[in-house]
Amino acid sequence: MNASAWHMLMEGAWTTVWISGVSIVIGVTAGLMLALIRLARIPVVDQILVLYISLARATPLVTLALFIFLSAPTFGINLDRNVAGILALTLNTTAFNAEIWRSAFRNFSRDQREAAMAAGMTPWVTFRRIMLPQMMITSLPGLINEMSFLIKGSPAIAVIGIVDLTRVTNRISAVTYEPLPPILVACALYMAAIGCLVWLQRIAERRANRLAV
Repeated sequence: MNASAWHMLMEGAWTTVWISGVSIVIGVTAGLMLALIRLARIPVVDQILVLYISLARATPLVTLALFIFLSAPTFGINLDRNVAGILALTLNTTAFNAEIWRSAFRNFSRDQREAAMAAGMTPWVTFRRIMLPQMMITSLPGLINEMSFLIKGSPAIAVIGIVDLTRVTNRISAVTYEPLPPILVACALYMAAIGCLVWLQRIAERRANRLAV
């Protein structure tokens, strides 16, 4: 591959990284918020969230990206391709993250909550200082796993014209008629991105274990 091909691959990789990164940050935060709302068990709201989570988890990313990008003009909204891609990835990962967080809430020790309340802590202080730190550690493997799936599923947004790493790989292969080199580089870059997530997970778990000792 020549210098131009390498430059295109790096630009595609950067597009994949920043769009996936924004979606991950929003998705993890929004998932936590939805889990809290679901735990409140507000009848109508809970049913709406259950429907959203079920649909978002069942809908393929390609279909979701196309639906958002093509249907937005119908409502007088002209979405930028990158915004539509981020929205599709975020809606998908938020649904999965919400279930991960909700599972962590449900499995949290009731004894610790009762002990905190008996010590005079308010529900908010109990959640912020006792529950959330521990739940972040227990949820970490699931959250990291979902982040990995999001990165691996991100090529779906190329269907709406976003020039991500996979789309760039296809372009280079079509021009050079040598598909193997760009594909190998793309695989290495995806593996590096997911490897960074696994590395961060191990660091977080080690620090948590040190604090627990």
